[in-house]
Amino acid sequence: MTRRITVGPFNRVEGDLEVRLDIDGGVVVSAEVTAPLYRGFEQILRGRSAMDALTLVPRICGICSVSQSMAAAAALRAAGGVRPARNGVLAANLAHAAENAADHLTHFYLFFMPDFARDAYAERPWHPELAARFKAVQGSAAQAMLPARARLLQIMGLLAGKWPHSLAFQPGGTTCAIDLGERVQLLSIIGDFRDFLERTVFGDSLDNVLAVDSARALETWRDGRGGDFARFLAVADDLALHRLGRIALPLMSVGAYHGDDAPLFAAGVFDPSSAERAAFDPAAITEDVAHAWMRDTALSPMEADTVPDADKPAGYSWCKAPRLGGGPAEVGALARQAVDGDPLIRDCLGRFGPCVTTRVIARLRETARLVLAMQQWARQLDLAEPFLERGERGRDGSGIGLVEAARGSLGHWIELRGDSIRRYQIIAPTSWNFSPRDQGGVPGPLEQALVGTPVGDSGARAVTIQHVVRSFDPCMVCTAH
Repeated sequence: MTRRITVGPFNRVEGDLEVRLDIDGGVVVSAEVTAPLYRGFEQILRGRSAMDALTLVPRICGICSVSQSMAAAAALRAAGGVRPARNGVLAANLAHAAENAADHLTHFYLFFMPDFARDAYAERPWHPELAARFKAVQGSAAQAMLPARARLLQIMGLLAGKWPHSLAFQPGGTTCAIDLGERVQLLSIIGDFRDFLERTVFGDSLDNVLAVDSARALETWRDGRGGDFARFLAVADDLALHRLGRIALPLMSVGAYHGDDAPLFAAGVFDPSSAERAAFDPAAITEDVAHAWMRDTALSPMEADTVPDADKPAGYSWCKAPRLGGGPAEVGALARQAVDGDPLIRDCLGRFGPCVTTRVIARLRETARLVLAMQQWARQLDLAEPFLERGERGRDGSGIGLVEAARGSLGHWIELRGDSIRRYQIIAPTSWNFSPRDQGGVPGPLEQALVGTPVGDSGARAVTIQHVVRSFDPCMVCTAH
């Protein structure tokens, strides 16, 4: 007999989230994901001066504030034809990478790992150690991580003036030029963060961590090793987390951290079933509102409006349903690393597919890669050259700004009439991963990933639900923009 339960609101989540689950035989057979809060940023932006977007959109979120700024700056740059200063691109990459790395740490230490300290696992032999290390508020891990995270975010003070909600990121680069002494500080901060990763997170050098190129090699590397990553891998193996949250949707990345040539992480679409990679086409992105509390509108984000309709009979979420080529897609660090061809992530996908385990591995793997790139970008800054190029303003145009936030692909679509915003559309990473069903009744990624999750007699209290949801790291305030 099928029974319906509602899980939510979730703690340790940005914004509000509810999940309705149909349970049969102690297993989830159907899920509906609801974003219950509407905010209205796209309507606030209409009619305002174009540059107001750089002030308003960072306030969508306090965690991915730089990502929102970067997407808005890129959209304005595309609409205005501005070519950014090379130093500005490098500085923006550094600030963006610092924010995304901080987000990965926050997710791992404060959102995801504390679930293993729950009483539900009290009988497991590893529980006393994990509880002492990761229990919310009391665990020693957060006490070690938070100072390292705070030190990393000092990069924002140097390159962006403050964090969050900086005004430093512009279409032509960044407004904060640095001198030689500040570059020394920058390299020192990155070095300190690398030291934290090698001592505490991995218990090994980043070079050795990145040399691990297969799931089997990762098992060998893990055995007998200290470090919080190894602790996660041991628990994930014991609990068979590779069986939770499994889906086989296309993995999409719009490309991240642009430089002189190719981006650090390539754009593309990776099919985990066939292990084939295809090109990414922004024109293939649409938004479906069949089950969103929104009035019907154009499918293309460039032509769509965001008009709330709270009484829509078929609606169950304030989140629209983004689609790529007509179907749902998963975004995030797993997608970025799969598309970019990381050998460990590709091998893990071939063995387990997209699941709770592979999503967490990908986030920490990406953090290691980011630190090495940050050290290179800091050394490439030419302190004798400008960080900002001025562009022409006040002409008609439209543009798309696509960046990768820590949680996944973020897109801003803007249409300008002179210096005024005629239309603005935002698709956040959680909009992709937590989308409701579309007009064809096709569930979103999390809705599919929850099917098959065992909950036993625990119902809404089942910790397995928490693992699956948190493996996507929801940020509902970005979604319900």
